[in-house]
Amino acid sequence: MTDTTFRMSLDGDAGALAVILGTNEIASAVAVQLALRRHRVILCHDPFPPVIRRGMAFHDALFEDRIEVDGITGASAETATEISSSMAIPRQVAVTQLPLVELMAMLKFVALVDARMQKYRVAPDLRGIAEVTVGLGPNFEPGFNCDVAIETHPSKPGLIVESGKTRPPDGLASNLGEAGRERFVYSRLDGSWGTPFDVGARVRYGVMLGHHAGAPVFASMDGVLRGIARDGTFVPKGVKLLEIDMRGEAASWSSPDARGRAIAKASVAAIDRCASATRAFGATPVPQNLNRAEHVS
Repeated sequence: MTDTTFRMSLDGDAGALAVILGTNEIASAVAVQLALRRHRVILCHDPFPPVIRRGMAFHDALFEDRIEVDGITGASAETATEISSSMAIPRQVAVTQLPLVELMAMLKFVALVDARMQKYRVAPDLRGIAEVTVGLGPNFEPGFNCDVAIETHPSKPGLIVESGKTRPPDGLASNLGEAGRERFVYSRLDGSWGTPFDVGARVRYGVMLGHHAGAPVFASMDGVLRGIARDGTFVPKGVKLLEIDMRGEAASWSSPDARGRAIAKASVAAIDRCASATRAFGATPVPQNLNRAEHVS
């Protein structure tokens, strides 16, 4: 299939094409909401930071695993033909390791959502890459590096920001049950991660969960692994290796949580309200009096 043929196949009567940067649980929640609206979706993997909440995400589709999130399946796609075939299947999204520059060379997409959650890195200027560009989380500013931004801080997830900056990272972790930051284990060095454990496993305090950069890593509390980096992943210094949910029967690890859903719904609402996407997404133009932040729950 030539690039020209592929481009034509994506410009038909089906839903508009959206590219999401990231394969984590937030990116996946956005993908689910778009796919449920019958739009074609590609998730573009970025290795930083490593994905730990893999039960809530399409990430493991990259390794040929069968992944389903809220009734939507994810399929690995590394060529133009595979991407086209994957998106042709109802309720399925394509998950790829192809970089954005390659997707830009062979695709025409309406929406671009940066959901990589790279809190401490400089956000790139996304404007002009697609008709609508959306930045999720810290370091995004509409009119500077995106068209619209979405707040992801636990105190107000799903706040649509149309002017000003999103909230900077504060290093604080929201509580999950009675546990805050202590439910996470962070990497101390750059290095390869090895573990026999997977998401959903029950663990006890002090149990060795794996080795990172040659050093043993232990469970910080009793509970269920809500997240853990995939075995064999390279994990840089200072990022989350794993997360433990100590809530007992209330523990959850297999579908987007309330925060993820709020961010995803706000992302779709922001895309719908952009005037440049009116034809492609069936939206209404952005009213002139909406140059303010608005919360979507």
